[in-house]
Amino acid sequence: MASANSAEAPAGAPAEPQYLPASVQGAVKILVTGPFGVGKTTLVGSLSEITPLRTEETMTAASSGVDDLTGRAGKTTTTVALDFGRITLNPRLALYLFGTPGQQRFWPLWDDLSRGALGAIAMVDLRRPDESFDVLGRLEEQQIPFAVAVNTFPDTPSYPEEELRSALDLLPDVPILYCDARDRRAAYDLLIDFVSHLHATSVLELQR
Repeated sequence: MASANSAEAPAGAPAEPQYLPASVQGAVKILVTGPFGVGKTTLVGSLSEITPLRTEETMTAASSGVDDLTGRAGKTTTTVALDFGRITLNPRLALYLFGTPGQQRFWPLWDDLSRGALGAIAMVDLRRPDESFDVLGRLEEQQIPFAVAVNTFPDTPSYPEEELRSALDLLPDVPILYCDARDRRAAYDLLIDFVSHLHATSVLELQR
């Protein structure tokens, strides 16, 4: 018998795979964004229950004068379109994760990727916080609710929240969260905190 998500296949032909449980009737989207090499692909991979779709290409000598690899000597690939992951939240609802490319030359893709998103997780590397300014500014321009997610590396410097908020020019209602993008549990805690923030914010808006 064919699955509820697949069309009837001719006899002897393989059935189309069931990508989602038949009970899922809706989906929501969250954007994962940030500058080049900050850990977006890693975070999507840690969160996704399926093997993520990745559009990575090998970096070539042509990008050496454009992409700063300082502190990222082991990075040999870069996302050129998107990273895509999925989490089934309950039998009727799925969450889609869309990771954006980090380089500004791929920013024309942002409008399509961000359309319909509940919000965005803006990843920041405190070893080079200045690289996040353009990304944060773009989110503000597009009026997308977002949280700053500090990806913690072994040599990540520590700053008081007030100092960090001032340095990144963040509004008081923008949460600053921390996680190691490689750690699945930490990634889930980050996502839960962000979704809770979105829910609380939407409730407050409804009460106004």
